[in-house]
Amino acid sequence: MIFLLIRKMSATFGRLQNQSLELRDGLNVIQAPNETGKSTWCAFLAAMLFGINSRERDKAGFIADKNRFAPWAGVSMSGRLDCRAGEQELTLTRLTRRQTAPMGEFQAVYAGTGEAVPGLTGQNCGEKLLGVSREVFERSAFIRQTGLAVTQDPGLERRIAALITSGEEGTSYSEAADTLKKQLNRRRHNKTGQLPALEAELQETEHQLEELEALEAQLVSARGRMEALETEKAALEEELSACDRWEASRRRQALAQAEAAARETAERAAELRRRIEEERIPENDAIGRLRGAIVNLETVRRSLKKAREEQDEARKQVLRAEAAVNDSPFAGHTPEQAARLPLDLEPKPRFPLWAGILWVLAGIGLGLLLWTQSLQGRIGMPENALLLSIGCGCGVFGMGLLITGFLTERKQSKWETRAGELRQRRQKELDEFTALCRAAESAQSDLSAKSAAAETLYSTLTTNEQGILLEVRRFASAAFDVPAADAALRACAVRRRELTEAENTARETRLRFDLLAQQTTAGDVEEAFSAPARDRETVSAQLEEARNALDAAHSEADRLSGRLHALGDPVVLRSSAAHLREEIQAAEGEYGAIQLAMEALDTANTALQTRFSPELGRRAAEIFRELTDGRYTGVTLDRSFHLSAEPAGDSVYRDAALLSAGAADQLYLAVRLAICDLVLPEERQVPIVLDDALANFDDARCAAALRYLRNAAENRQILLFTCHSREAEFFAGDPQVSIQRLTEGAVLV
Repeated sequence: MIFLLIRKMSATFGRLQNQSLELRDGLNVIQAPNETGKSTWCAFLAAMLFGINSRERDKAGFIADKNRFAPWAGVSMSGRLDCRAGEQELTLTRLTRRQTAPMGEFQAVYAGTGEAVPGLTGQNCGEKLLGVSREVFERSAFIRQTGLAVTQDPGLERRIAALITSGEEGTSYSEAADTLKKQLNRRRHNKTGQLPALEAELQETEHQLEELEALEAQLVSARGRMEALETEKAALEEELSACDRWEASRRRQALAQAEAAARETAERAAELRRRIEEERIPENDAIGRLRGAIVNLETVRRSLKKAREEQDEARKQVLRAEAAVNDSPFAGHTPEQAARLPLDLEPKPRFPLWAGILWVLAGIGLGLLLWTQSLQGRIGMPENALLLSIGCGCGVFGMGLLITGFLTERKQSKWETRAGELRQRRQKELDEFTALCRAAESAQSDLSAKSAAAETLYSTLTTNEQGILLEVRRFASAAFDVPAADAALRACAVRRRELTEAENTARETRLRFDLLAQQTTAGDVEEAFSAPARDRETVSAQLEEARNALDAAHSEADRLSGRLHALGDPVVLRSSAAHLREEIQAAEGEYGAIQLAMEALDTANTALQTRFSPELGRRAAEIFRELTDGRYTGVTLDRSFHLSAEPAGDSVYRDAALLSAGAADQLYLAVRLAICDLVLPEERQVPIVLDDALANFDDARCAAALRYLRNAAENRQILLFTCHSREAEFFAGDPQVSIQRLTEGAVLV
């Protein structure tokens, strides 16, 4: 008997960083709060036994183990498992050499010796030590709270089949059914498979035969069109050759005419050049320059005319300015002299106003004296009257003097006002006289400048006229004035233009002759041919159409020949069609045989399930009854492990989906434990691992489950990971149960 006992686990795995967990035989209760590594220890044990699938990839809602349990510290994943297998103490280690293969480096040695265990590798370690595959282990003895339900698996099916039949694990209903279904689908699956492919190929072959016959008829028609187009092409080419001969004759005639025209025009151009040279007619550049100079003479003449007009206008301005100066009252003087001339005013009136005032005061004083004396009685009436008369006379005379003085003052004020006005008028007249003098000087200066400009233009005009006439009389002796010179230059320009036109004509006729000579071949003769019935363009266009049609016919014939060649030999196609019909008939026979085989396999699997399900249901019912304290007495399960439970005293089975969460977990646990009893090899005593599998149990049913596990642990090692303290309290004082309490990074025994 190979009894597997796990003694110690050391892990650098997920949140576990160089942490260890020591275990004992029998039941081990490992209590730890949530998120302290319980599930990680369970996954680590599975990884040490079966390794980590490096090909597994993350998917939606699923994280591969190689990523999920990557060490949080960023180091490489590694682990060590110390265990006893039978009578041997073993040490298993897994290291990470390559990041793409976590824990891919495996080593198994005998403890304390370093000697490798023969035949034990990283791939077969778990199956060698446990006696079952990873799939069977995870669906039986590896019990998680989130994975209590039993699912179908080919490995589990093979194990069940081995227990029921011969004991060999080489067959699985699902694998065999999948294989037969694949063979059936390979022959026909909707519109895919061997039969649809053969039928499509046969249909294509028959279609090719029909297309081949149609192409042969089209090829015969295309070759007939080719022969007709070849005949039409030959006739058109002959007609075009006649057009070529006629055009060659026309080219010879045109060449002779062009040669005569070239000779005549060359002789005329040479004669004109000889005459021009004899008459010493200047070149076009000289003619253009002299004619331009004559045009410039006219411009200068107009400028001279305008300058003389401006000179006359300036002279008139001078005369007007001088007349204005002479009309001024200051004529004959300069502005400075006029400013010094005296102002002609009448004499200023003078009167001593103070004399009148004295006479008035004297009269007043005399009157006061007389009045005083008369009051005192010193003067008699005659003297008084005389003195009064004298005083009044002095007063009257003084008043007259005062009035005369006041009138004189008024005249003086008027005289001063008039003198001011005369001085202002005199100043204004002086300013006007000064402005007139300056205007006269400016007009005189302007007249001098314009007279000088007119003289300059006249001198320029005379000089240019003399120069032009001297140069023109070298070849036109009769040109004594500018109009005659201009007429002579015009005549010279006409002669030069005639020469240029003659030379251009000679050049053009020569070029035409040379071009015709190049187009005329040595075989062209001057023999006259009759004009063709149609012009060359019409024949050429029709010939081009015939050639294009012939090319198209050739292409069509080649295309048809290529398609016929691609379709193959009709005999081969007919033989292929017959062979395809035979293959279809054989495949249909195989399809029917596979269907019969699948029906027979389904019947056999039903028989196997019928033999295994009652035994599994009986054992699960015993465990479920014990876990529920007799509340449920029966358990049934179908081929897909769908469970139902029978309550005590009730003959109606209840589906697992109708049970409470706790009761459903107890039912699934009972089935798992029953599978462990029936499926796992008895001689291996495979350890059972429970990860919070009792979390939804109430206290009473949890106690029942713990009692069952305590009894089951007498024959195998059981690892119970829990987040509750009730399991440890239940076994407190029991020496046969190992209790450990895990904290963050520590183990409390």
